[in-house]
Amino acid sequence: MAKNKFYVVWKGRTPGIYDNWADCKTQVDGEEGAKYKSFETRQEASEAFDNGYTHYLKQASSARAVNKMQYPSTLGDKPINECLCVDAACSGNPGDMEYRGVHLPTGQQIFRIGPYKKGTNNIGEFLALVHGLALLKQKGSSLPIYSDSRNAISWVQKKKCKTLLERVPENEPIFELIERAERWLQNNTYTTPILKWETAEWGEIPADFGRK
Repeated sequence: MAKNKFYVVWKGRTPGIYDNWADCKTQVDGEEGAKYKSFETRQEASEAFDNGYTHYLKQASSARAVNKMQYPSTLGDKPINECLCVDAACSGNPGDMEYRGVHLPTGQQIFRIGPYKKGTNNIGEFLALVHGLALLKQKGSSLPIYSDSRNAISWVQKKKCKTLLERVPENEPIFELIERAERWLQNNTYTTPILKWETAEWGEIPADFGRK
């Protein structure tokens, strides 16, 4: 799995908490009005399930209002159509990590890097953002970039990959990419807007690898 997630099904064939996307999908596929959501931890999922869907919507609405102040997405209720979306996937934590960029209007894959051994999803999200920034600057493009990772956006803003991953011979290529990305951030300026993809409202980011 790309990310360890827990899935709450409030309305579906059998409401409950599921620890993989395949089981969740079985409960909601073809169910009219199905209500479900993924969470990063089992505790978050349990609280959301116990409190009910209406309570979750109220909390999510309040959280989005705060997040949009820190991590802007767009001035409207929909993502900007002409943009570059980036995402990463990691099979295990650490595990085989890769990342890519996708042009939203056409669905064209603009770049895909990896997989590299013993990486993390957060590192991949960071590298994807920097790769996109460098590519757009090189092409003289004014496209904005969307990422669904607050960590990656924060790391790019701070020009530092704040990973706690241990550096070992197997993942040396990843750390070389990190150092290269940090140098680029320190030595370059850019005007590319970095925007937060609102997964809860818009669905998975188009650059998602579909391994939930």
